[in-house]
Amino acid sequence: MICIVIPTYNEKENIIKLVNFINKLRLNSKIIIVDDSKEKISRLNNIKNVKYLFRGKKLGRGSAVLYGFKKFLKNKNNKMFIEMDADFSHDPKEIKRNLLYFNKHKLNFLISSRYLEKSKIKNWPISRKILSKLANLLARFLLGVPITDYTNGFRIYDRRAVTHILKKCKSSTQGFIILSEIIIELYNSKFKIGEIDSIFINRIRGLSKATFFEILKSLIGIFQVFFRKRLFKF
Repeated sequence: MICIVIPTYNEKENIIKLVNFINKLRLNSKIIIVDDSKEKISRLNNIKNVKYLFRGKKLGRGSAVLYGFKKFLKNKNNKMFIEMDADFSHDPKEIKRNLLYFNKHKLNFLISSRYLEKSKIKNWPISRKILSKLANLLARFLLGVPITDYTNGFRIYDRRAVTHILKKCKSSTQGFIILSEIIIELYNSKFKIGEIDSIFINRIRGLSKATFFEILKSLIGIFQVFFRKRLFKF
């Protein structure tokens, strides 16, 4: 069974469309929506393979993903886990190809990278592209994991990797830095990590959650992870 966790916050106009699109792929999947919005999306309760978890306040993307994983782990038959955003910036059409790559290379963890040779970023202003690229170069320099994209949240995990990060990573970590923390934890614990090219499309519906302030906090967070790594050698 393929388990997909989608964190969402004020994504009413996107999330139902995304779930319907994923279901058309016929993946034999279960979907958990972790919603931090103030208003419930009651229609999600009527979709057969969807579990809708309404939290009612903004507790953070990392917290939402780990919360969804924890729910999925209760079933021992759940072996493969995907996280992705609700706004169509992560193209659901890539899921099947990514799963094939994950299984072919016997990975524990696969990152969809925006910075491989065949990757593209669409509809981002130049300033944001530069800031994101610099953040990832800084993360690679400081954290030492040989990958190109620390901060994209379109990922596949096996059960062992998910079990490990639930024990080791803090759901309270602020902003998008939880994404980098997961990478360094799995890398240092000798899990097999891979990357695959991805087409990242900036949202065309709704408002972006990744404000300049959030990106700036993530840059600061990279230094925090670096100093924790040096202090605790994790």
